[in-house]
Amino acid sequence: MKTFIKFIIISTLSLVFFQNSFSSEKIKIGLIVPISGKNSEIGNSIIKSVRLAINKINDDRVEIIPKDTKSNPIDSLKASMELYDQGVRIVIGPVFNESVKYLDELKEITFISLTNKIYGNPKNVISAGVNAISQINTIKKFKKNNNLERSIFLIPKTYYKKEIDLAISKTKIKLKDTFYYDSDPTLLTAQIEKLTRYSQRKQNLKDEIERLENSSVTNKEKKIENLKKRDTLGGINFDSVIIADFDESLKSVATSLLYTDVSSKRISYLTLNQWFDKSLLKEKNIQPIYFPSINKKNYDEFINEYFKTYNKYPNQLSFLSYDLVGLVYFLIYQNNFIIDNKIFFKKNKFKGKIGIFEINKNKISHALNFYVVENEEFKEIF
Repeated sequence: MKTFIKFIIISTLSLVFFQNSFSSEKIKIGLIVPISGKNSEIGNSIIKSVRLAINKINDDRVEIIPKDTKSNPIDSLKASMELYDQGVRIVIGPVFNESVKYLDELKEITFISLTNKIYGNPKNVISAGVNAISQINTIKKFKKNNNLERSIFLIPKTYYKKEIDLAISKTKIKLKDTFYYDSDPTLLTAQIEKLTRYSQRKQNLKDEIERLENSSVTNKEKKIENLKKRDTLGGINFDSVIIADFDESLKSVATSLLYTDVSSKRISYLTLNQWFDKSLLKEKNIQPIYFPSINKKNYDEFINEYFKTYNKYPNQLSFLSYDLVGLVYFLIYQNNFIIDNKIFFKKNKFKGKIGIFEINKNKISHALNFYVVENEEFKEIF
């Protein structure tokens, strides 16, 4: 019971933490982000959100030390070495996958990266982004609740194909099949036609109309009239699709499904975290479409607080970085303010703004919410 109470007290950034209960020694936390260069806007937005988090924690011992990665792995390593010389042993960042490349040279530092990469990281880099495993586990829950047992996972032939494949394997999600497609629209439509047996179903319709025309069945004219309103005839062998895509590519896949007479009214359209992309609200033809994501209410509140403070809107990673400050502080608190490389190894949970962070054996996963885009609005399912 005591452990549970401690969890509630510490795990929300909205509470003021008691100071001076432990050592007055500085709690140094590094922050490596792109402060200059092409991604400087992302980096500076993260710094601003970290300041908001520090203000909420209200502990003068916490010292955030930002360094510039310039969005490349060499400068990420240099920045981290400078932090090491300053006595830092835990770092939030880097932002991008390619920036973690050389960080295993500093094994004494634990890096909490903002990426969602689930394989190929150095052992001292923990990805804190909303990864494919967390998303697919949430999709599994929705499938179970709605008796969807014949799902096809549609995966683009892109750089994150391996991430999705690994997540499918790790989560053991029940699928009818996986299907890989080209993002090139000139190839995509033909591939979706093959998946949905579009040509065969069109031929079925043509054959049935001809059969009726040559028959003497009752009310054949009415039946033929109704058939001519259709595009295809015949069932499909799946009850849902999970589209591992985003933005215009997601819309292209959904549109191709519609073209082959497989609408979201006929089967369930599911996809991955869309960060509440407002352009989906206008796509009435592909609604309803379902996806796992972070806590929208808290996300909206964070955006409002950020805008009120800085008179500009944050990027999505700013929300994650806000929570990571609280997460690191929470784990250090539980470890009697001792910073070592074991604080992310023990099984633990942290209630952040994004949702629940689940920590175990130097890995972070997320307990996510589930939403539907329907009637031009985002609705929470669970």
